[in-house]
Amino acid sequence: MAATAFAAGIPRMVEDLSCSKSLVILAFAIFNLGFALTPLVTAAFSEEFGRNTLYFVSHVGFMLMFVMIAKAHNIVTVIVGRLLQGAFGSTAATMVGGSIADLFPPQERGIPMTIFSVAYFTGCSAGPVFSGYLEVDDRLGWRWIEWIQMMISAVQLIVLLLVMKETRVGILLTRKAKKLRKSTKSNRYRARIEDERPPLRTLVLIACTRPIYLLFSEYVVGSFSLWIAFLWGIYFVLIRSITPTFMGLHGFSTQEAGLIYLALPIGAFLGVCSNVFQERLYKSNVATRRQEARLYFACFAGVLFPASMFIYAWCAHSTVTWVAQAFALVLFVWAAFIMFLAVFSYMADCYGTFASSSLAGQSLCRNLLGFVFPLFADQMFDRLGVNWACTIFACIGTLMIPIPIVLFRYGPSIRRKSRFSRQVVEDEERIKERALSSC
Repeated sequence: MAATAFAAGIPRMVEDLSCSKSLVILAFAIFNLGFALTPLVTAAFSEEFGRNTLYFVSHVGFMLMFVMIAKAHNIVTVIVGRLLQGAFGSTAATMVGGSIADLFPPQERGIPMTIFSVAYFTGCSAGPVFSGYLEVDDRLGWRWIEWIQMMISAVQLIVLLLVMKETRVGILLTRKAKKLRKSTKSNRYRARIEDERPPLRTLVLIACTRPIYLLFSEYVVGSFSLWIAFLWGIYFVLIRSITPTFMGLHGFSTQEAGLIYLALPIGAFLGVCSNVFQERLYKSNVATRRQEARLYFACFAGVLFPASMFIYAWCAHSTVTWVAQAFALVLFVWAAFIMFLAVFSYMADCYGTFASSSLAGQSLCRNLLGFVFPLFADQMFDRLGVNWACTIFACIGTLMIPIPIVLFRYGPSIRRKSRFSRQVVEDEERIKERALSSC
């Protein structure tokens, strides 16, 4: 929600802070830059201090940044606050794959990942709806968009403290060993990870380099990261374009244009429904298709994604009913939901203990484009118009249709050539052999 709710306050922020629109758009986009860079070190700190500690510290920092932005008297403060807020907020989004991998075996990860994806897309779409109504109220405005989100974050922090428990196995075993050493006054109890874990400095170095290494050396990580990154860049462009497009072409008021964002959760709902069938396909085919059983609907989404952009582009006329463009947005988010879920689930399955690093590489690529695209979107739309700008995006999306199809067809042979993914497969086979021998 924080990433997108900010957009509604841009016009009044330009007036209140006496700055250019370009600087406020930079503040909007720079959230994604913080989101992109921070996960490179997050994994290292989670190995040293645990996931739960990192979730808590990050959430406190994320909440305080709302206060910093709400009380800002110049655009520089807003830009710095948004950058730090994206950095703190990235923890919840990028570590969730590792947390789910900690708690659920591969065949049971579909529903948790669906719940996470629903929350993610619903938050992104709900932000502009509620912030649009706050912005037009003279008594509230852009500062109250931040204050209300801060209150919501405070409630979430209380829930986090009451409900969340540590999930990382290495941290749990280390804590148990420390308790046994303290109670027995004997040093014989040690978790293996205590002896094998490198120093924090080495962990940070590995965490900063491994995601980038995976991004450029692993076909699965590189291709899926490029695919989802391009989608994410367009997603933030559309978030920025909905209000001016529907106000300019269809004569909507600010509040009415805000309601168009409700098309986004409708698309997410369709994603949930389609995931029910995807899960059935996965469970019935995982024995033969392995990890690639996650990709049936991803192949469908690869076609739906550019198709939705073509519809949005060529229905952008005042003579065409607004329903057509709203329908295109529903299709776009439906495709985005399927793609997002497929990328997280498939990479978590393929890389196991290296899931956090692979997802951090994906997050780096995805959020860098989420940062860059809004910076040139206004100029592109002004010069080319909605029609041709979105047509260019749709054509590029069409060129990416083969990505999930190639992985679905040739994934096993590609993964066998991967040092990281092959290690996960070997670990799974060893576990199966032990289970069979114990029987």
